[in-house]
Amino acid sequence: MRKYADSGQKRFSNGKDCAKMLYRVKKYFFVRRKVMKYKAQASEKSTVTIKITFSKEEWEQANQKAYMQTRGRYAVNGFRKGKAPKHVIELNYGKGVFYEDALNNLYSEHYYNILDKEAENFTAVGQPELSVEKIDEDGAVLVAVAPVKPDVKLGDYKGIKIEKVEYNVTDADVDAELKKLQERNARTVNVEGRAAENGDSVIIDFSGSVDGVKFEGGTAERHTLVLGSHSFIEGFEEQVVGMNIGEEKDINVTFPEDYQAEELKGKAAVFAVKLHEIKKEELPEVNDEFVKDAAGAESVEAYKKETRERLEKEAKSKGDAETENNIVKAITDKAEAEIPQVMIENQVDMMVRNAEYRLSMQYGGLKLEDYLKYMGTDMEAFRKGYEAQAADTVKSQLVIDKIIRQENIKADDAEVDAKLEEYAKATGKTLEEYKKDVDASQREYIANDITINKLFEFLKANNEMTGKAAKKSAAKKPAAKSAAGEEKPAAKKPAAKKTAKSEDGEKKPAAKKPAAKKSAESDKE
Repeated sequence: MRKYADSGQKRFSNGKDCAKMLYRVKKYFFVRRKVMKYKAQASEKSTVTIKITFSKEEWEQANQKAYMQTRGRYAVNGFRKGKAPKHVIELNYGKGVFYEDALNNLYSEHYYNILDKEAENFTAVGQPELSVEKIDEDGAVLVAVAPVKPDVKLGDYKGIKIEKVEYNVTDADVDAELKKLQERNARTVNVEGRAAENGDSVIIDFSGSVDGVKFEGGTAERHTLVLGSHSFIEGFEEQVVGMNIGEEKDINVTFPEDYQAEELKGKAAVFAVKLHEIKKEELPEVNDEFVKDAAGAESVEAYKKETRERLEKEAKSKGDAETENNIVKAITDKAEAEIPQVMIENQVDMMVRNAEYRLSMQYGGLKLEDYLKYMGTDMEAFRKGYEAQAADTVKSQLVIDKIIRQENIKADDAEVDAKLEEYAKATGKTLEEYKKDVDASQREYIANDITINKLFEFLKANNEMTGKAAKKSAAKKPAAKSAAGEEKPAAKKPAAKKTAKSEDGEKKPAAKKPAAKKSAESDKE
């Protein structure tokens, strides 16, 4: 146990997570009938220094309390454990034997009350760094240096040029949706009387060897392979194209230098292949009967009309979202804020949790630690890759909050009730009936949503929105997302995580093309 036997500056480790109080510090208070007093003042790097002074009276009470709580720890000759008087324990273990526990108790009793009192002046956003300025029989002085929500120096957020993004829906976009509907309703049929072509699914046996010696994982029976999928190593699928049912053929390939099996990297291999079946997808004919059965539309024209309306709604939503991103970036780039590292770390924590969730949902319960091993990285590097994005996110949140307060943008009760009435109508209830099931936190959530919408309406109205139709198709397939949710090029599920199987249950062979390896950095946009 640590002891404090004399006064002077000593480091003291403690602290709980303190967040969501508010702003800067100016006041000086006396509490608990002037027994304890504190003074708080703003410090450098978005911190506040809180100096708490405990009088002799309160210090004696705190030491007595610490004695009652901890006396069972100390063994003293002539006394049963826990029965030795306080002064006897102090004689045997030192005068400051209870000081640390006394300070712990006083910290817990007073620190968070101080944060509550200072709520209008600053918001603590992380654990304080604690030290002891003075400690002896006459009292103690505890110093807490807490990271706080920084004040933001806004730049121009009105009267600037910001690109407005718009997406146009074309006939080709509508036709592409109709094509997808066909493909979703395609049926697989056996092919006879012709050779295998790209796009076909073939059922094959194969057995691979290097220098005449078969290697582990190089053999499979009745394995399904989609030609043109590029799921096998380069050159394999191309040589299956043109084979006929029942045909046997030796396929010569070379394993890539970055292949996952060390013993096969860069090696020339021969696969003995036998083709058993050829299958293809047969698309249904597009007519009124098809769209009625597949999509519930009355006719092809009705389906196209409904599809265009849906795509236009999606295009507007997408354009609005990108425009709002442009607004946030423009005003954030012009602002200044000294952001405490703890706020960035908290945002990184959130992003890592999102990554864990997405990996689990998208890849069948894949754990983040396994994903990192597959990627050849570790948690430190993974977190590091998020830091810049986290810092931008925190800064933009602070800027938005500052503008909302500065422009006094808020949702009133009538606006919240109007939104609730929309929800009520959708459920067939009256507003009063619906409001019975809405608690204060739900009203606050709705109010926040309204406030943000009003903020962007304000920013769009007070800036020069330069219209520019996006060249990209509104119906473009959304980009795949990384584990944390950022858009990135589509990537296959890590092959090392789950071994696929052929029709008879055998493990998927080593002929499979390895997934491209990415660093933690490349996994983010």
